[in-house]
Amino acid sequence: MTRFAAVLGHPISHSKSPAMHRAAYRELGVDIDYSALDVTEEGLPALMRRIAGEIGWTGLSVTMPLKTAMIAEVHEVRGVGRELGVVNTVAFEGHGPDARRIAYNTDVEGIVGALRHAGLKTPGKAVILGGGATSAAAVAALGSLGARTVQVFVRDTGRAADAQAAAAALGFALEICPINEAMGSAVAADVVISTLPPRAADGLAAELAESGALTSGVLLDVAYDPWPSRIAEAWSSGGGAVVPGLEMLLYQAVEQVRLFTGRGADVNAAVIDVMCDAVGLPRRAN
Repeated sequence: MTRFAAVLGHPISHSKSPAMHRAAYRELGVDIDYSALDVTEEGLPALMRRIAGEIGWTGLSVTMPLKTAMIAEVHEVRGVGRELGVVNTVAFEGHGPDARRIAYNTDVEGIVGALRHAGLKTPGKAVILGGGATSAAAVAALGSLGARTVQVFVRDTGRAADAQAAAAALGFALEICPINEAMGSAVAADVVISTLPPRAADGLAAELAESGALTSGVLLDVAYDPWPSRIAEAWSSGGGAVVPGLEMLLYQAVEQVRLFTGRGADVNAAVIDVMCDAVGLPRRAN
């Protein structure tokens, strides 16, 4: 029987998740039809009611703006997603109306995997741009990597609740700062994670380019369409290393494939390589 999975979000037409997931399922020989469904936060409850009545659903990938709203639509949250209050994955246990919907946050694994693949070890000073749902995963990832200090730069310092809640839950100290003061700290950081939406960092990119400042740290820009982003170009021009958001997408998707298929150890280097091929990433070194 064909099973079903999908990525949910708004807008969603740019998503590379279908290409990655479909490649993985072909390699595994698993019959999962993975699609993209455009759904707003307001439309999420109705969609989840519809899915709950259908047989064959095995998993959902969750992107903006649904990462917090999805928590109200599941039976249980497991792992770090429980502490963060933000999820990006729903795995179904059982079938049809009796299936239990279990939520996880694999964005943390995505960020850690992307930064480690880029060669980052233990960062001393870390900067996060943006304070939305993905910033919560960034906080957890930096904590896992052993960052000593973390600054979060936001447009409105009163709207960094996701990052602050994540830090509090994990016993992690944050400094919340206005985003117009970000660049000085960013160029001095070991790692910068931009969780801003596409093009939202263009102003910072222009500031960086005009300053001519040298960048010695690593920048991970989670936005991957369009690519390269302007901030990625400006960072690279300053001499710093850039990690594309597709790297994060890859590593969080690997964990999702394991959850959706139950084929943990089988999601091996060969599967990861075809996922890379599907979106134009270099194959992983053996």
